[in-house]
Amino acid sequence: MMTKLFANPYLLLILTVLFWSGNMVVGRGIRGDVPPLTMAFWRWVVAFILILPLALPHLKSQWPLLKQGWKPLMVLGLLGVGGYNTFAYIALQDTSATNAALLNSFVPIATIAISWAFLGKHLRPVEGIGVIISLCGALTIVSRGDLAVLAHLNLNIGDVWMLVAVLDWAIYTVALAWRPAGVHPMLMLGATTVIGLAALAPAYAWELMQGRHVNLHLGSLSALAYVGIFPSFLGYIFYNKGVAEVGANKASLFIHLMPVFGTLLSFLFLSEIPFWYHYLGIGLIFTGIWLTMKR
Repeated sequence: MMTKLFANPYLLLILTVLFWSGNMVVGRGIRGDVPPLTMAFWRWVVAFILILPLALPHLKSQWPLLKQGWKPLMVLGLLGVGGYNTFAYIALQDTSATNAALLNSFVPIATIAISWAFLGKHLRPVEGIGVIISLCGALTIVSRGDLAVLAHLNLNIGDVWMLVAVLDWAIYTVALAWRPAGVHPMLMLGATTVIGLAALAPAYAWELMQGRHVNLHLGSLSALAYVGIFPSFLGYIFYNKGVAEVGANKASLFIHLMPVFGTLLSFLFLSEIPFWYHYLGIGLIFTGIWLTMKR
């Protein structure tokens, strides 16, 4: 069962985005109890505890490959572990969930642009149409079917941080093309996690010195456990595997599913009833993804 799951890159990408949708909800909801740098640091501590026993068996035999590929590993660790979620958590301190979802929808566009600039990869016409349709679907959900909402969005410092996060993730996705060949996925994730934690540690220490601490209770501990296990540990394994199988451009398009899962999670846990624009947006997103998957 698990072997079949891991063999389907599209299912892995869908699950990844589901986990990340929950991450955004949790990050926004728990911001008053867990400071952003603390959240980023401890989520990866939790993930590293899970990664370590799976990575260690490969360390001795593949150490030469790690040393040889230390430069791309450094970039991947700083961007993927140290960067994106840290910037997103900082953004969620000041921006609304709507703005964050809107700006995050531009990850595929940024990925395609960077992939074209550095790898010379071009989209087929049908793929380009799929990206545009999918983006329209994401914007339909975020704007609640009213384009005036997009025209009157007020950008603040949180939105700037979210744009930094978008650029960070786009570069990370493209940079996966240079990951060291032959390194076991768990060892690579373990190595990048160590690099990311090393970068986050001084930032976390600085936040502590500012007097910002975790408000410990069941909710905050559950939030840290969730973001460590699902968006970090499982999410990164699934996403890295998906990018390796289908390429950066197609994989990044699945980010447009975040508003879809946001709608579903709100319905399931907050009893928020979907409106017509949710269904329209979901239809457009799946149509766009289907077009990019066509041979």
